Amino acid sequence: MSTETPTTRTDRDERGALARLKNSPFLSELLSNRLALIGIGIILGMVIIALYARLFYDLNALTSSRLGGFPDRTAPGWAGGPASLTEMYFGTDALARDIFRRTMYGAWIALKFGTITVAASTTLGVGLGIIAAYYGDVTDNVIMRTMDVVLAFPSLLLALALVAIFGAGLWKAVIALTLVYTPRFARVVRGAALKVLEDEYIDATAALGATDPRILVRHILPNTLAPITVQSTLNFGLAIIDIAALSFLGFGAQAGTPSWGLMLANGVENGLQTGKWWMSFFPGLFLALTVLGFNLLGDGMRDALDPRMQDTLD
Repeated sequence: MSTETPTTRTDRDERGALARLKNSPFLSELLSNRLALIGIGIILGMVIIALYARLFYDLNALTSSRLGGFPDRTAPGWAGGPASLTEMYFGTDALARDIFRRTMYGAWIALKFGTITVAASTTLGVGLGIIAAYYGDVTDNVIMRTMDVVLAFPSLLLALALVAIFGAGLWKAVIALTLVYTPRFARVVRGAALKVLEDEYIDATAALGATDPRILVRHILPNTLAPITVQSTLNFGLAIIDIAALSFLGFGAQAGTPSWGLMLANGVENGLQTGKWWMSFFPGLFLALTVLGFNLLGDGMRDALDPRMQDTLD
């Protein structure tokens, strides 16, 4: 009779999971990729900045003008500005607001709405892709031809058209980009699911009486997680830059919101053309670093996973 307790069994399972994680070829390959490690470092840094800004900065104060009576469009102290602006590391904008704090809070806005966009488009795309691959025939043709029509339009132009229909705003931009990104996930997942359906255990599972939802969720979906993860990581950077682009054009974040895209637009209009380079430089720098981090991580994950997956993604 076994004397193993539930606690002992749980500890053993946890140790086994940790051992499998440490011995994972994917993890070892990913951690040996220097560019992927740089990407992870950049992303972690941006997450820390975003959480700090969300917890300790007041959004209402960041959208107000003339804070503390400081002059507008003034360079920071280290760049030749007044000594009184030493604590404002990035200077002030056209409304005398602290660019440093607004840029920091912009990381929270970018990661928040980028996460929502990628999560929603991944869910829709994965569901449509798996259903199209599993049922085939008319279902596959209807779903994938619809996806092809959406993919026929340039993504940003289609997002602009949808935002023009829905109206301006960050949440409207998220809805538009979700519809734009969904076909990419659907195509990737469909290709991966078709390979899984070629395996004999799928037929054996169906012969044993498993229902379609069980086959889809328990057997097909777990075997398509690799391309889903990579595609989501790559699309994360794309979502952030597209949200910034829509805000830059006036269709995303509205006036006063500390969004990187809107700060870039205000900086170009009120500062860059008159030599006030700091108004647009720092939001643009943070945006570029964030997108670079996700792209480096996505490329590293693609290289670390099964080479056959690269054919699916490409």
